[in-house]
Amino acid sequence: METTITDEHIKSFEEMPTLEVVPDDYVLNMPTYLAAQSQKLGPIFRRKLPQEQWAVFGKWIVYMIGPEANKFVLNTHRDLFSHDKGWTPTLGGIFYKGLLNTDDPEHAKHRKMMNPAFAVVYMNRYLPIMRRVIEERTSDWAKQKEVDVYQECRKITFDVAAESLAGFKTGPEVDKLRELFYALMFADFNPKTETIEQFYQKYYAIRDNLNRMLLEMVNERRKNPTDDILGTLVTAQDEDGETFTDEQILGQLHILLVAGHETTTTMSAWLLYLLATNPDYLARVHAELDEILAETGGEITLEATKSMKVLGNAVDEAGRLHSPAGNVPRGVVKDFEFGGYQVPEGTRVALSLAACHRLPNIFADPDKFDPDRFAPPREEDRKTPYALVTFGGGPRICIGMNFALVEMKALAAHVLQKFSFAPASPDQEIMHVYYSPVAAILGGIPLKVTDR
Repeated sequence: METTITDEHIKSFEEMPTLEVVPDDYVLNMPTYLAAQSQKLGPIFRRKLPQEQWAVFGKWIVYMIGPEANKFVLNTHRDLFSHDKGWTPTLGGIFYKGLLNTDDPEHAKHRKMMNPAFAVVYMNRYLPIMRRVIEERTSDWAKQKEVDVYQECRKITFDVAAESLAGFKTGPEVDKLRELFYALMFADFNPKTETIEQFYQKYYAIRDNLNRMLLEMVNERRKNPTDDILGTLVTAQDEDGETFTDEQILGQLHILLVAGHETTTTMSAWLLYLLATNPDYLARVHAELDEILAETGGEITLEATKSMKVLGNAVDEAGRLHSPAGNVPRGVVKDFEFGGYQVPEGTRVALSLAACHRLPNIFADPDKFDPDRFAPPREEDRKTPYALVTFGGGPRICIGMNFALVEMKALAAHVLQKFSFAPASPDQEIMHVYYSPVAAILGGIPLKVTDR
C-alpha cells in the first residue's frame, strides 16, 4: 500500500472528513466553496453521492485539493489512478476513447504517436489558420454592436480545431459538424416527449452521422496524406509498425475536437470580459501589443505571441479564476494513503483543479483579478509547483496546451487591436457553472463592441 506519512498516523476511510451537504449555489461557487472546505478539513475529504448515482459512480466521491494533491495524482502516484474509470463514466458513452480516457500502456503509446503533430514547430502551420478564422468570424462584430463573446469564441475555436485537426474549413460543413457535436454533448432526455429507447435511438443516429463525416475525411487522408493532425493520425506507427484503427482515430478526433475548443472557448471569453472590465490592465496590454506588433508590421507571428508576457499573464489569470476544468475525475485502481487517510481501490476521486486555484495560502487574494501575481518577483505559480494546473500537469499534461495558448493570444491580440469592449449592462452577472467536470457559461457573456 502506498503511503505519504507514517503508518501510525493513518486513519481509515470511514474516519475521513465528510461533507454532509453542499450549498444550493454549489455549481456557481464550487471553486471557492471547496477551497474553503479544504482549509477546514484538509486536502482530502469525501461526500456521499445520491443513491441514483451509485450504480455508475459508486457511493462516495473523494475530493483531493491543493498542489500536493495535484502532484500526487498527476505525477508521482499517477499509476494509482485510472483516466478510463474516471472519465469514461462521466462521458456516458458519448464518444469513443481518446487520449483523455485511456490508461497506460495504451495511452503512452498513442501519445507518442501523436506528439509530432503537437510539437511547437507545428504552430507555424496552425497559426495562419487561426488568424484567418479569427478575422473572418470577427469581421462584423462592430456592426452587431453587441456580441456574446462566449458563443462567438466557441465558433472561432471550433472552426480552428476542425480545420487544424481534420481539414474541415469554415462554412456549411463545419457548421454541420459543430451542430452534431453539440447535439451529442448537450443532449437531454425528456420523459414527457420520448421513451429512453427513443432517446438513445436518436442519440446514436447523431453519433453515426458525425462519424460518417469524420470517416470520409479519414479515408481521404489515407489516399492523400497531409501534414495536419489527422494526416499524422492516419500515418502514425508505433514501434511494431501498427497504425491506428478507424475507431481509434475517431476516438482521438472526438476528444481532440471537444477538448480543442471547449476549454479555449471558456478561457477566451473570460479573458475578453476581464480585460474589458479592468481598463488599467487593458491599457498595459494595448501598450505591449502596440510595441510588439510594430516590429512585425501588425502581423501576429509565433514569435510575437511568445513575447506577449503582459497578455500571457492575463490568460493565466483567466484560467485560474475561471478554470475550464473544475473537478477532474479519476478511478482508484490500487489502495493508497494520502493526507493521513486510507483510500480503497474502486473509489472515485475528484481532483479539484478549480479549488486549488482559489487557495489563499497559495494565491494572494484569490478571488481578485490580478495577473501580476504571475510576473516577477511574485511568481506565485512558480513558488509552489503544481499550484497552477489549468492544463493539468505531469507526464499527461494537456497535449494541446501550446496550441491553446497560441490561439488565445492570437484571438485577443487581433480583437483588442480592432475593437473596444464594454459590459452589456452595468450590473451584468456571468454564470460560470460546473454541472460536469468542464465548465459552462449560462447565458453567455454579452459585450458591447465598437471599432477602436
